[in-house]
Amino acid sequence: MPRFFQPRTDDRGVASGVEHRLTLQGCGVLIVEDEAMVAMLLEDLLQELGCHVVEIVSRVETAITSIRARIFDVAILDVNLKGETSYPVADVLELRKVPFLFATGYGTEAIPDKYRQRTILQKPFRKQELEEALLRALQ
Repeated sequence: MPRFFQPRTDDRGVASGVEHRLTLQGCGVLIVEDEAMVAMLLEDLLQELGCHVVEIVSRVETAITSIRARIFDVAILDVNLKGETSYPVADVLELRKVPFLFATGYGTEAIPDKYRQRTILQKPFRKQELEEALLRALQ
């Protein structure tokens, strides 16, 4: 579960006004990605960020089954899964109010209007870009 930094308190227990910041430490992530090398890279980067990968799935049906069976904090969806789009997966996540982001090499223009308010991570990406995208999705 994502954790919040606790506000600093003085010796009387009064908060010092330090802002609560979301961290990724302990965050459970579902990866929906059909390219094994990309999935492995994501898994490594997520571990470096303090996350744990709950499951890696590569097909729409498997992803939907996993959403119903697993507990996780956020999902990363590749848009194109072996010729299928991951939009049905996004629909199930929206219904369950689970945060998610899209990871795509196609660019924002390829994402339907319905999903453009979601966080979109452009492939290829670096660890810092992944971290920022996850934090945006979790807000």
